[in-house]
Amino acid sequence: MAFTCKRPTASLDGHAGQPGAMCRKRRRVVGTTYDYDQESRLGAGKFGAVVKARCRAVVKARCRAIGQLVAIKSLHDPVDPHEVLGEARFLEACGGQPHIVGFRGVTLDYVTDELCLVMDYVEGKSLKVLLSERGGGLPEATVCTFMWQLLTAAKKMHRCHIVHRDINPANILVGGDEAGGFVKICDFGVAMSMSEAPPYEEEVGMGEYRAPEMLLGKEDYDALVDTWSLGRVMAEMLSGKRIFRAAEFISLFQRIYEVVGVPDDTTWPGFTSLPHAAPPPLVPGQKSTLRDLFPEETLSTEGFKVLNGLLTCNPDKRLKAATALKLPWFATAAANAHPSAPTAAAKIDTMAVSIKEEVVEFAPLMPPRRESRPRRC
Repeated sequence: MAFTCKRPTASLDGHAGQPGAMCRKRRRVVGTTYDYDQESRLGAGKFGAVVKARCRAVVKARCRAIGQLVAIKSLHDPVDPHEVLGEARFLEACGGQPHIVGFRGVTLDYVTDELCLVMDYVEGKSLKVLLSERGGGLPEATVCTFMWQLLTAAKKMHRCHIVHRDINPANILVGGDEAGGFVKICDFGVAMSMSEAPPYEEEVGMGEYRAPEMLLGKEDYDALVDTWSLGRVMAEMLSGKRIFRAAEFISLFQRIYEVVGVPDDTTWPGFTSLPHAAPPPLVPGQKSTLRDLFPEETLSTEGFKVLNGLLTCNPDKRLKAATALKLPWFATAAANAHPSAPTAAAKIDTMAVSIKEEVVEFAPLMPPRRESRPRRC
């Protein structure tokens, strides 16, 4: 069984089944992509692409300044406008959290008539690229700072009943230098709202970063799947390596159990009743070797308590974001916290789409008018 990455149909509190056709507006779209000068492509994936763009003078009222840089995300093949609006809704709900990419509104691609997301541009690179370029791990002090920022972002998401479900180094942006750098979580394309009732999708996000309960087919998982992913990210920042790297389902579980130990119904009540909980090809009672991978010279005792707490198979015993932030390892990071990351706009312009309290319907916008030419006789 090879891993797949599915993008579920976006849901707006149960309104995913709304017709996809454009309707008369209740709120206005923030202009069109004609309002921006595209400069370069920042990235592209299976589901969409992100470009770097600069605001033109015509959108001065919706930008902090003429010429402001933004990032515009478009989907290759959205199911309907609600797929884009689902991600927009989650980004807007997290507005004001400095370690979640800032959301500026929704715009219309005047060529394809598809909705796009306009977000703050972050000068820097992804954590995946940073670790690849370094060829090794980061110092513990830097990892501590970055983890504090990521967990504060997760705490905000989870308070808003949002589960990201795809936290991995490619979806974490790093800005600034290593000493005073900051991180931001981006790409809420497969996020979900906990206000939706289970069953939830299993095959979402990058396979090796999925929590054990997702891999085992548990259909009523919760926000703790994100803290497992953050534990994976923490381990990768420390080592510079993907500790659970595997191409197949069985080999991934074997690697997870080799590192964190084999669970059973004593350590994880109900474990053997999960749909995919086949006996692993290891000796029962296999103990955790996590400390062997991260000895004292690599990670302090206080830091290991965080890592071990995040990488706990039983979600009922796994650290929540808010609980992890109270551990002693983060005392210095919390005391030294400063707004190094540009703060996302806490309130979106009145022209922007409003998606907090209602399903939004849009009227199609006409492409920009071209200068008229005199008719030939």
